Amino acid sequence: MKKLLIIFIAALTSNLADAQFIKEKSINAQIGYGISVPYNTIENSASGGFFLQGELILKAASWVEFRPYAGFILTNATDKDFNNNPINERVETKAFLLGGKARLRAPIPWVAPYVEIGIGTSIGKFQTLTYFDNIEKSGIIYHIPFAFGLELGRNNNVDIGFTYYFQPDVQQFTGAFAVGISIPLNG
Repeated sequence: MKKLLIIFIAALTSNLADAQFIKEKSINAQIGYGISVPYNTIENSASGGFFLQGELILKAASWVEFRPYAGFILTNATDKDFNNNPINERVETKAFLLGGKARLRAPIPWVAPYVEIGIGTSIGKFQTLTYFDNIEKSGIIYHIPFAFGLELGRNNNVDIGFTYYFQPDVQQFTGAFAVGISIPLNG
């Protein structure tokens, strides 16, 4: 826990130093429909819920950005599959998300496609009960964020996309269909 606290404080204080390669800074707020899905499932089990995330955007060039993020995902298990049939599998996530991503984007006005990848940590409660896995875990696990979508608008300040967090320790991925808005920081 001490190591995590030291890393968190270092990440926050490192933003105070102005690096010469950062051209612009802004904040992005996202909200969306969250989902948790097990890696191994027979019954197509998934759970839905709520997703919220904030990012600090550090633009290094028109086509690359670095994005430290903090977010929250809450999904509740259901006893039915996508077709409303009863199932015996359960998947659930209640977690705080923290990490960093790099975004590669096409520098096109109005509609700019992007893809992101990074590394982070999930802190919370996880449940993956399938015919293959029986995992109930609380605490800190790592995740690998991956996202793709479109930046819209003259200044590409509206973000619509799919974001996923692969969590190998609990044999599931969480994700969201999210909409975000970016606000430039003056400075």
